[in-house]
Amino acid sequence: MPRQIATNTVVDRDAMLDFVRPRHAMVLITARSDGRPQASPVTGGVDREGRIVISTYPERAKTANARRRPQVSVLVLSDDFGGAWVQVDGDCEVLDLPDSVEPLVEYFRSISGEHPDWDEYRRAMVDQGKSLLRITPTRWGPVATGGFPARLAD
Repeated sequence: MPRQIATNTVVDRDAMLDFVRPRHAMVLITARSDGRPQASPVTGGVDREGRIVISTYPERAKTANARRRPQVSVLVLSDDFGGAWVQVDGDCEVLDLPDSVEPLVEYFRSISGEHPDWDEYRRAMVDQGKSLLRITPTRWGPVATGGFPARLAD
């Protein structure tokens, strides 16, 4: 069986966002107060301005970490765990109620499309006290796949 060779495809911002948009499984990496990393599996999307958006709650560790140190990283995974991925570094803004409601609508649309009752959705977001993390990409790695180094292609 031929060996799968790892790939690293350098992409510009638009191509990175095109890669991220259909992928919603992500790992958000924030910094704890002692500087060590905090990894959180999350569901995310991309808003109209090209920011990665993640729904959360104000009391979650990832939210507190992002408030304290807004430089975060997001590892965007393919649905197939062995598929391509990209790491996106960026500056995170935390939006709380009432400012988070309309951005949460856009978050939902970016992942699931239209909701059957937007008023109900808005009420649910308020009732749950939801917050939104909005990450402006500042740097990203290549779109990569795992496998053997090219020197082992045989």
